[in-house]
Amino acid sequence: MTETEQGPCVYVALPTHWALQGESLWARALGDDLYELQNIPFYAYGLNFGDVVRATAGSLGELPTVREVVRRGGHKTLRVMFSRDVPEPRFQQLMQSLPREVGYEHAKPGYFAVDIRPGTDIWSVCAQLDRWVEQELAGYETCEPRVPGSFDDAPRAAEQGIGADGPAPR
Repeated sequence: MTETEQGPCVYVALPTHWALQGESLWARALGDDLYELQNIPFYAYGLNFGDVVRATAGSLGELPTVREVVRRGGHKTLRVMFSRDVPEPRFQQLMQSLPREVGYEHAKPGYFAVDIRPGTDIWSVCAQLDRWVEQELAGYETCEPRVPGSFDDAPRAAEQGIGADGPAPR
């Protein structure tokens, strides 16, 4: 989709994240520096689809940077990382087996951002993902805030040996 079809982007700074220094998210401009997030974050913590955030631009032409969450949209975010041994048709099949109230976006082979819509039983979804973990098919993480006042991961990647492919599946 182009920016005109989807809306503007906002930027989330992630200076200590294991994968990248920041993430751009589609958002719907609401006015007064407020934006409603319109896609599932792949890397940021403490942000979810539908959240209303305050974002301000530092200089001309720069994407507005998310500063705070103003109102929660009621969605929850999980991330699923499939084992390298799982072929794409199999992980696509597994993702399609999630309840229909669960949405997801695919970033790269085997890496999915998962949206748990309001009213969906997150614990039943986690139970299904736990079975995948037990079968050594995948790992997953919740996306609750890691660092107070930040959307970044905790600065632990170097000491835990996390590489460019992200954390090892659970």
